[in-house]
Amino acid sequence: MKKFVIGECPICSHDLHVTKLKCGNCETEIAGAFQLSKFNYLSKENLYFIELFIKNKGNIKQLEKELNVSYPTVKKMLEEAIVSLGYTVTEDENEAKRNELLQKIAEGKIKPDEALKLLK
Repeated sequence: MKKFVIGECPICSHDLHVTKLKCGNCETEIAGAFQLSKFNYLSKENLYFIELFIKNKGNIKQLEKELNVSYPTVKKMLEEAIVSLGYTVTEDENEAKRNELLQKIAEGKIKPDEALKLLK
């Protein structure tokens, strides 16, 4: 069973730091203060989503099908992953309105033709 490096302390939730590396072949050991990648600090869910995002070449439609979720849910998951990596998500007014309408369609609150009228 493979063991993965964790980036967060299971006791106090602060960042963990790598202080020792060891070669499994020749037993060479290197001690120091080594920085982990941003990806080591992601939750399993965010990391899984990013893997699927890359696998599907960023195609949100394919992600919808593979995850069996709606467009707004995929967008939300993407934004969470972006924020988890330390970046800011900016959304213009049109995108926000579009996402709101798509969510309403997904929830069955409005019909697609109604949403089209509202977008125009």
